[in-house]
Amino acid sequence: MRKKIVAGNWKMNKTYEEALSLVSEIDHMVRDEVNGEVTVIVTPPFPYLQPVGKLVQGNSKMHLAAQNVSEHESGAFTGEVSAAMLQSVGTEYVLVGHSERRMYHHEDAQTLYKKMKMALAQGLKPIFCCGEPLEERDADRHFEFVGQQLHDSLSYLSNEEFDQVVVAYEPIWAIGTGRTASSQQAQEMHAYIREQLARLFDAEAAFNTSILYGGSCNPGNAQELFAQPDVDGGLIGGASLKSRDFVAIIKSF
Repeated sequence: MRKKIVAGNWKMNKTYEEALSLVSEIDHMVRDEVNGEVTVIVTPPFPYLQPVGKLVQGNSKMHLAAQNVSEHESGAFTGEVSAAMLQSVGTEYVLVGHSERRMYHHEDAQTLYKKMKMALAQGLKPIFCCGEPLEERDADRHFEFVGQQLHDSLSYLSNEEFDQVVVAYEPIWAIGTGRTASSQQAQEMHAYIREQLARLFDAEAAFNTSILYGGSCNPGNAQELFAQPDVDGGLIGGASLKSRDFVAIIKSF
């Protein structure tokens, strides 16, 4: 049975005090209000990883993720953070290939593959992000585009390595454009992603992989999205910065 996962990506938000306040609120609400088997992941900025991790340490439902990882093991790479560094402060998961990293930092498939390998070598679980921009959706090339992303960065992994991977689908065309993706469109792409994973690995691996939806999920649409057979949770942006909204999404299963 694949995991139900709700991951909050804080991006470049919150001061230190605000971050600790936010995670404390989430932690208490998850302990008191969330029943069932939902894996809750918080993804703070790098400076807050260790203190946030310590706050959620005693809560078995709460897990820590980083927003990025270097493709290099160590060395003269100013401003970079290695997988070993992340692992040493208690990080369990790491985002790889988020649309903002691809767009603003020009991360290509080879770079993302190296990041995946580095993360896996240190025992981190990558959350691999994929998704198509507006022009690909409008040109009806969205399946081909996402399939290529999956192939170019994941196909070189072994089945054992891939067992540690979570996939997140980001419909970039529906983020900040005024357009919205329906639950049916989300399900359609998630089913396609699972089909491609079965071709790259095998049917069992594809069935067991959690695929998260990363397109403006909120308390109002989470229940309908999570009811889709191939939507196993969400990668939450803005709504994860408000503790009550984030916990409402977690409770939407």
